[in-house]
Amino acid sequence: MSAARPAEVLVKTDIAVIGAGQAGLSAAYHLRRLGFEPLRHFIVFDRAPEPGGAWQFRWPSLTLSAANGIHDLPGLGLAEAVDVGDGSIQAATAMKAYFAAYEERFDLRVLRPVNVEVVCDRGERLRVETNKGLFSVRGIINATGTWEAPYIPEIPGAGRFRGRQLHTRDYRTAEEFACQHVIVVGAGISALQLLDEVSRVTRTTWVTRREPEFLDVPFSPELGRAAVTKVEERVRQGLPPASVVSVTGIPKSPAIEAMRARGVLTRQPMFTGITETGVRWDDGRTLDADVILWCTGFRSALDHLAPLQIRNSNGGITMTGRLATQVAKDPRIHLVGYGPSASTIGANRAGGAAARELTSYLGMAAPGP
Repeated sequence: MSAARPAEVLVKTDIAVIGAGQAGLSAAYHLRRLGFEPLRHFIVFDRAPEPGGAWQFRWPSLTLSAANGIHDLPGLGLAEAVDVGDGSIQAATAMKAYFAAYEERFDLRVLRPVNVEVVCDRGERLRVETNKGLFSVRGIINATGTWEAPYIPEIPGAGRFRGRQLHTRDYRTAEEFACQHVIVVGAGISALQLLDEVSRVTRTTWVTRREPEFLDVPFSPELGRAAVTKVEERVRQGLPPASVVSVTGIPKSPAIEAMRARGVLTRQPMFTGITETGVRWDDGRTLDADVILWCTGFRSALDHLAPLQIRNSNGGITMTGRLATQVAKDPRIHLVGYGPSASTIGANRAGGAAARELTSYLGMAAPGP
């Protein structure tokens, strides 16, 4: 007679922080600063086996000097924790070391690898179901980012293509495409970085959905703040967040100017069909290719929150709170790394705002000495 399977233990705490990237670590840091203890008052879950957030999965050629928008976490700067040298160190290597040092310095006790499968409403509390057990919480700071939700548009004929299709998250090195014709789709920062790399070793064709808007000025804090403001306006209205490039344009940089001089930035409009050997446009033009590299961005990885029905009919989520981190439909849920807080500096500020607003909403008084 086999032994009965033991019942799963339901662990109770106040707050679950889901995700230990920049936004999640910032939120956990601020919860600590408010006097709350990990594992007692809040739990941080991370699905990755090691610290480093999405950075640890970036392509090897992405160095710190080439990476876009790395910002220090609150309380411990990158240069304090890691010897970054001249910036030629791989971003993945540096950020893994940085996040690991950060978790240790502030004793954040991240539980990993833990996959949060679903979150359900249980009245006064929320039930968090994971592959490592069940948890009951009063509130959630969701910081799952976008890396786990790559987006590739549905184009007729995609399944017929005999060549290779891959997304930004699958990219490793340009050399693997040598002597092949690569169609690079997308106009974001990553798309331009990969177009630059691949075009140095082989033939490329650049395709974008809309005409890229090139700016005559370099990126600046003012430009960044303007972009965040525009994205914040969208999510406060319940609209899906837009990409930074779509609201700011492409800033001037030495890399962009060098690509222009090499003739790499000759853009083609989006194709409407995929053939066995390449792509096809509405006007009947066709183009043969060996590879389609989809640099078409990511969507917020929020499927585990689906039972809470926080999305509007248009797919957006109406956000409120000082930095637009609080879900208007359910104030117990804060999304950091979503919309205006998707940038690294925005994630830092959002983590602090979410920690303060959520603990205040839940009536959590800082524990005494």
